[in-house]
Amino acid sequence: MHWLLSGPLSVEKLTVKIAGLPASLQNLKLVQMSDFHYDGLRLSETMLDKAIALSNEAEPDLIVLTGDYITTRPEPIHQLVLRLKHLQSRLGIYAILGNHDIYYRNSKAEVTAALTSIGIQVLWNEIAYPLGKELPIVGLSDRYSREFNPALVMNQLDAATPCIVLSHNPDTAEILQQWRVDLQLSGHTHGGQIIIPKMGPALLYYRKILRKIPMKIRRRVPFLRKEYSVVRHWEWAQGLHQIGKNQLYVNRGLGTYFPGRLFCPPEVTVITLEQP
Repeated sequence: MHWLLSGPLSVEKLTVKIAGLPASLQNLKLVQMSDFHYDGLRLSETMLDKAIALSNEAEPDLIVLTGDYITTRPEPIHQLVLRLKHLQSRLGIYAILGNHDIYYRNSKAEVTAALTSIGIQVLWNEIAYPLGKELPIVGLSDRYSREFNPALVMNQLDAATPCIVLSHNPDTAEILQQWRVDLQLSGHTHGGQIIIPKMGPALLYYRKILRKIPMKIRRRVPFLRKEYSVVRHWEWAQGLHQIGKNQLYVNRGLGTYFPGRLFCPPEVTVITLEQP
């Protein structure tokens, strides 16, 4: 995607407070990247290089990748991992898959194998402990997968222990309110791509307006024929949110779809964990 349509890369830095965070993990630093859509069109090589460099400059303890490495065909993942292998973190890199990564029947296996080949651990309804037993990392299957079953994983956790959940689609935060989730990290929305200042994602208003246009008119205009149902909760399209007792952070992603971004730059996120 040309930089004029994508906009400059932004580094978002935030501090997240986690109740019960062990003293040994105080000031732990995470880097999150999401929604690469590496297909030769939606993410420039220059921006990818810069994102990797900025991540390394942050000297993270842990890197998490929250899905959509490709767009349709899985073949570009093999080129992408040649770049991602330059990422550096003290405790490794953990990843989940997004809806685009499971688009074709063989995509899930091919994307997983490619990421694993460079030492990235892919979590699919799994729990990992790179930070120790006192702060597990949960990686869920994609919301659109037939295997999406958060109870299968979340019920294995002790409610007295804080946890971080990686879930590509932020809508899952609504379901995850049944369990303790001290920090959910998601992507998927690209931040809404086009943001109306002080109002939020344009798509939120597009859908409301679209429903007021008679179908006989909508059928004659290609881009009015269907509603875009990427997520239900566009109000969670980017940034940090309190969802009941849980916290959700939504990364705006690196890749960009047409017609581009406006007031919604692509993002690398640096998160520091603290005790309350």
